[in-house]
Amino acid sequence: MEFGPLIKYYRTQKGITQKELAAGICSIPHLSKIENNSKDANEETISLLLERLEVSFEEMEEKEELIKSLLKDFGEKINFYLRDEIEIIFNRLKEIEHVIPFSAHMYSYELYKYRYLLFKGLLAEADTQRDILSKQKKNFSQQEMYLFRYYNAVSLILKGNHKKADEIFDELSAEINNEPTNGELLYHWALVKSALDQPGHAIHFGRLALQIFMNQHNFYRILHNLMLLGINYTNSKIYEEAQVCFNHLIRNAELLKEEKMLPQIYHNMGYLQDKMNNVKEALHYYEKSLSLQPVKNQHYLVTLYGIGEINYNLNLIENAKECFLQVKSLSKDIGIKKQGLLAEFYLIHMDSPEKAIKYLEMKVIPYLEGSKEHKEELIRYYKLLSEHYNQQGKYLEAVNYLSKIT
Repeated sequence: MEFGPLIKYYRTQKGITQKELAAGICSIPHLSKIENNSKDANEETISLLLERLEVSFEEMEEKEELIKSLLKDFGEKINFYLRDEIEIIFNRLKEIEHVIPFSAHMYSYELYKYRYLLFKGLLAEADTQRDILSKQKKNFSQQEMYLFRYYNAVSLILKGNHKKADEIFDELSAEINNEPTNGELLYHWALVKSALDQPGHAIHFGRLALQIFMNQHNFYRILHNLMLLGINYTNSKIYEEAQVCFNHLIRNAELLKEEKMLPQIYHNMGYLQDKMNNVKEALHYYEKSLSLQPVKNQHYLVTLYGIGEINYNLNLIENAKECFLQVKSLSKDIGIKKQGLLAEFYLIHMDSPEKAIKYLEMKVIPYLEGSKEHKEELIRYYKLLSEHYNQQGKYLEAVNYLSKIT
C-alpha cells in the first residue's frame, strides 16, 4: 500500500492542514516528504498519522490483500465466462475503488476494468479506458503490458478488425517463444483465424484452447470452443468431426439450459446437415433455431433465408416464396442488406431467370465483391453465371467468371 498518497488523500478529504496532522507526530517537512513518497516512514509514524485521520492501518493492509484477491478472482470469472459472478466482484471492487490507486494493484485494476468493458460490449467506454491506460503503459510490468496488448486485440475483434488483432497475437506468441498456454487467448486467436477464412489455423488454435478448457472444467468456454470448431470443421468439409462437435453442443447446452446459445447451435447444425445433403434434418434444425429466436434480429434473418433456399432447391416454390418475401421485408426493417439482395434474386428468378441473371450481375455480385467477406457465396454465383453464359455460347463471359474463381 502506498501510505504517503493515502494519507494525503484522507487529509485533504477531511480538510486538515499538514500542520494540524503533523502536530506531535513528526515535522511538517517530514510529513510533506511522506505524502509525496520521497521519504519512507516507519510503521509507528504511519499508524499515528492514520489514527489521527481515523483510518485503521490494519484495515488498509487488509484492503490491499482484498484488492489482490478480488482481482485474481475477477480474472478467473471472466475466463470462465461466469456473467453473474463477474458483476458481483466488479461491484465489490467499485466499493473500494477510492483506495485502489494507493495500492500496488492500481494498473491491474484499470486493465481489468478495460477487459470488463469489452466483456460487456461497451466499446466507447472501453476506448476511453484504453486511452487512459496508454498514457500509463511506460509504468506497466511485463505482465501488465502483455494484458494491455491482449485486451487491445480483443477490442479489435469486437470492432471487426481481425487482421490487426491477428498481428498482435502473432507478436505475443513470438515474444514468449512457444505456443501460448492461455486458453482465452487461444480461443480468441481461433476466432480471428475463423473470421479471416483460415479454418485450418482456427481448428489448430481451437483444439489447443479446448484442451486447456477441459483441463480447467471451464464448461461455458468448452461450449464456445466446440461451436467454433464445429463451424470450421464444416467450412473445411470435415463433416464427421463437425457433427461430433454439434452433437456435444446440443446435449450440453440443453442440459445447462443455455438458451442464448441453442438457436446458434441448431442453426449451425442445420447448415452442416444441408452441406451433407440431409435436407430434412437441415430443415428440422433450422426450424428449431427459428422457434427460439426473436423475429427482428440478424440471426433470425439468416436462418429464415436458409429455410427459403432449401425449399427452393426442393422445388417447393410457394414455401420458398413465402420465406424470401419475409426475408426481404425483415432485411429492410433491420438494415441487413445481404440476405435482402439474395432473397430478391430468388424471387425474380422464380418469374424470370433472365432478369434474375441481370440482377445478379448488377446488384448481388458488386455487393458481395465490395464486402470482401462472402467468398463462398461469390464462388457459387460466379459458377452459376459461368454456366449460364456457357449455355448461351457466350464463352468470353463464361471464362471471365471462371477466372474470378481461380
